[in-house]
Amino acid sequence: MSLLMTMTNLVLLLSIFTLFVQVFSEEAALGPNVVNVGAIFSFDTINGKVAKVAMKAAEDDINSDPGILGGRKLSVALHDSNYSSFLSFIGALQFMETDTVAIIGPQSSVMAHVLSHLANELHVPLLSFTALDPGLSPLQYPFFVQTAPNDKFQMIAIAEMVSYFGWAEVIVVFSDDDQNRNGIIMLDDKLAERRCRISYKATLPPDPMAKRSDVLKELAKIQMMESRVIVLNTFSKTGLLVFEVAKSLGMMEKGYVWIASTWLSTVLDSTSPLKPETANSIRGVLTLRPHTPDSKRKRDFISRWNQLSNGSIGLNPYGLFAYDTVWMIARAVKLLFDQGSTISFSNDERLISLTGMDLNLSALSIFDGGKQLLKNVIETKMTGLTGPVQFNQDRFLINPSYDIINTVETGYRQVGYWSNHSGLSIVPPETLYGKKPNRSSSNQHLDSVVWPGGETIKPRGWVFPNNGRELRIVVPNRVSYRDFVSVVNGTNKVQGYCIDVFLAAIKLMPYAVPYRFIPFGNGHENPSYYELVSKIAAGVFDGAVGDIAIVTDRTRIVDFTQPYIESGLVVVAPVKKISSNPWSFSRPFTPLMWAVTAVFFLIVGSVVWVLEHRINDEFRGSPRQQFVTILTFSFSTMFFSHRENTVSTLGRLVLIIWLFVVLIINSSYTASLTSILTVQQLSSPIKGIDTLISSSEPIGFQIGSFAERYLAEELGIPKSRLVQLGSPEDYAHALEKRQVAAVVDERPYVDLFLSDRCEFSIRGQEFSKRAWGFAFPRDSPLAIDMSTAILALSENGELQKIHDKWLSRSACTSEKSEDEAEQLDLQSFWGLFLICGIACILALLVYSLLMFRQYSRRSPEELDSTNRNNSFSARLRTCLSFIDGKVENSKSSSKRKRDSMHSDV
Repeated sequence: MSLLMTMTNLVLLLSIFTLFVQVFSEEAALGPNVVNVGAIFSFDTINGKVAKVAMKAAEDDINSDPGILGGRKLSVALHDSNYSSFLSFIGALQFMETDTVAIIGPQSSVMAHVLSHLANELHVPLLSFTALDPGLSPLQYPFFVQTAPNDKFQMIAIAEMVSYFGWAEVIVVFSDDDQNRNGIIMLDDKLAERRCRISYKATLPPDPMAKRSDVLKELAKIQMMESRVIVLNTFSKTGLLVFEVAKSLGMMEKGYVWIASTWLSTVLDSTSPLKPETANSIRGVLTLRPHTPDSKRKRDFISRWNQLSNGSIGLNPYGLFAYDTVWMIARAVKLLFDQGSTISFSNDERLISLTGMDLNLSALSIFDGGKQLLKNVIETKMTGLTGPVQFNQDRFLINPSYDIINTVETGYRQVGYWSNHSGLSIVPPETLYGKKPNRSSSNQHLDSVVWPGGETIKPRGWVFPNNGRELRIVVPNRVSYRDFVSVVNGTNKVQGYCIDVFLAAIKLMPYAVPYRFIPFGNGHENPSYYELVSKIAAGVFDGAVGDIAIVTDRTRIVDFTQPYIESGLVVVAPVKKISSNPWSFSRPFTPLMWAVTAVFFLIVGSVVWVLEHRINDEFRGSPRQQFVTILTFSFSTMFFSHRENTVSTLGRLVLIIWLFVVLIINSSYTASLTSILTVQQLSSPIKGIDTLISSSEPIGFQIGSFAERYLAEELGIPKSRLVQLGSPEDYAHALEKRQVAAVVDERPYVDLFLSDRCEFSIRGQEFSKRAWGFAFPRDSPLAIDMSTAILALSENGELQKIHDKWLSRSACTSEKSEDEAEQLDLQSFWGLFLICGIACILALLVYSLLMFRQYSRRSPEELDSTNRNNSFSARLRTCLSFIDGKVENSKSSSKRKRDSMHSDV
C-alpha cells in the first residue's frame, strides 16, 4: 500500500515537473510576462498631470482584458523630467537599460530631437502626443512618432483665420525653443501663401524661464508698432504671464486681436475655475483646441475622469491622446506576438567595446523586434477616444482638426472648427469628410466673436505706429507750379490740388486718421523727390502727399496708392505758325504720293485702252484721238465722270478696282485738306524725343523731377546737355533765348505751362507713361485703404471737380501742331496701289494669251498671204495689224442685225 502511494506520488511529481517544464518553455518562447513601456513627462505641467492619469487608466483597462496581451501585463513606468532636459535624457537611458519596448514622450520637442537619435540606434519607438514640432521629420527620425496632430496644421489653421478676417500683418510672440520656433517658421510660410506676413517676431526665453521683465520689454515694443493682431505661441506658464502683462499695459482693450495656440485651451479645460485675474486677462482671445469627435466611449471616459483624477485636474484632449497612445502600443505589441515574434534584446557590439569606461553602456541593448513594432504602430487602424486613429503616408494622423474657442466673460464659447479637409466651418468636421473639399472663401464661416474690450465688431487689425500718434505727412515745399501743392507763406498751412485730393480721400476712410503736414524743402528751389521718398523708407515720415511720380526705383522702397492723375514725360518746344498760301491744296499729299497717283492714272488708262480698243469703238480712232482718250478717260475717273463705256470683262474688272482706289484717295484727300484749311498749323524743327536724342542741343528739365535721371540713365543723353530750370518763367526765357532746344517735363506741369503761352507746343507723343500717387511705407495698410478712397472719388466725380478747381485754364485750343496733321504719304496707300497694279498685270497677261491664241488660229487665206512675205518686218506689221484690228463685239453685232431687220421691214 505504501509502495503504491509512493509510486503515485512519484508519478504526480513527474507530471507536475513535466507541466512546469512545458510552461517554462512556452514562456521562454513567448517572452516575459511583463511588457515594459516608459513615459517621460514633467508631471508638474497641466499636460503632464493629465497624461499621468490617462496613461494609468489605459494601463488598467488593458491589463483587465487578458485577451489583449495573451495574459501578459503592460507596465507603464513614469519618469518625471521636472522641466529638465538632462533628467529627460537620464530617464530615457534608465528605460533602455531595463528592456523597455517603447517610450511615451518626451514632452518637449527639444528632447525629442535628442532622444530620437538614441531611439534610432537602439530601435526603441518614441511616441509623443505633445512634442509636435513640424521639424521632427520621419525621414531623419524614423523611430519618432507623433500621436497627436502636428503643429503644422495648427499654424495652417491660424493662417486661415488671419486670412478669413482680412488682416494682412501679424505680430508673433513665442518661446525660443525648437517646437515654438519651428511652429512660427511654418506660420510665416502659410501666411505668405495667403498674401499675409509676420511684421515682427518677439522671442521670449523658453518656458518656464521667462520673467516679467522679459515679457514687459517685448510688449512695450509691440505697443508702439502698427499691427494689432498678435499670435502667442508658447506654453501655459509663459502664456499666462504674457496676458497678465498685456492686461497691465492696456493691450487687452478695444482694437487688439490675440490668437493663442492650443496651450490656452488646455488651461481652460483643465483649470476650473480660473482665478478672476487670469480670467480677466484672457477675455476676448481666440484659441485652438484639438478636435475629438463625440462618441459613447469618449463620454464614458469623461464620466470616469473625476474618479480617476480624484478631482485634481480637468480632462483636456491631450489626456485622450495619452490614453490612445498607450492603446496603440498595446495593439502593436499584440500584433507583434501574433506575427510570431518575441520581446528580446541583443547587445550592441559597439557598446561592448567601451566596457573599459566607467559608464555602464553595455547595459543598453538593441530591441530586436523594434522595427516590426514601429511598423505595427505606423499601420495602426483603430477607433480610440479621439476618434479614428490612422496615419497617412507622411506619418501624420489623418483628418487633423481643431475647435476654435473664444474666451468670454463667463468662460469660453466655441465659434467654429478648422479641419485640413474643409477649412473653417461652423459644423463638426466629421460631417464634411464625405463631401468634396471646398476651401473657397465663400465656403469659410465662423460664428461671431467677442474681441478684447467686449467689442463684437471685427477690429481693423492695425493702428498708426507709435501707439496711434499723429501721422507725419511730408509735403514738398514747391517754388514753381504751386497750384499742385504749396505752403502758404508765413504759416504751416498747405494747399493745392494734391492736398485737396488727399483731404477728400481722408473723409472717405472708414476710420479716423490723425495727421499733420510737414513741409519738405528750403523754399528757394523745388526739393528732391528722391530724397523725400527715401525719408519715408527710413521711417523719418509716415507718408508723403504731393505731386510724386510713381517710378520703378521708388516703388522698391515705398508703397504708392492708386494714381489720382495721369502723368508722362513730354517735349515742349517753340513753334511758329504756318500761314495759308495759294498752294495749300497740294499739302495733303507728299510729292511722292502725288507722282505715284498720277502715274497710276496713266497706267490704268493705258491698260483699259489695251483691253478695249479692239472691240470698243469709243477707244478707236486716229493715234492722236486714242492718246487723248487715254488721258481723258484716266483722269476723269477721279470724279467718276468718264463717258467711255467699257465692254470687255477684263476692262471692267480693272476699272472697278481702280474706282475703289480713287474713292479712298479722294476721301483721304478731302479730310486732310479740310483739317489743313480749318485748323491753324504750327511748325518746329523738333518733332519729338527722337529729334532731341539724335541732336546735340541742350535740353531743359524741372529741378527735383525724375526727368533728369530718366533722360540720362534710360535714354543715354549726356548730363552735360541737361539744363536745370526752376519755374515756368525760366522755361519760357530759356526757350525764347534758345538756351535750350526744348524742355522735357511731366504732362500736368506742361499743360499748366501752355495754358497761357501759345508760342510753345508739345512736340510728339508722351514717351514715358507715369502717374502721381501718395507714398507710404512698405506694406502699410493705409496705402490700400487710401487707394480705395481715391477710386471712390473718381467714381463719384469728386476727383474731376478738384481738378477743375485748380487746373482748368483757358488754353490755345485753336492751334494744332504740325505733327497732328501730317501729310499723307505713299506708306498709307501702297497696299491699294499694289492691288490695282496686280490687277492690271493679270488683265494684260490674260489678254496677251487670248491674243496669241486668236492670232495662231487665223484663217487659211490670212496664213497664205503671210507666208508669201517671210520677212520679219512683214510679220511684225501683220501681228500689229491683227492686234489693232477691229473685232466685232457680239452685242454690237446683234444690235446691228436687229437694226437691219427693222429697216427691211
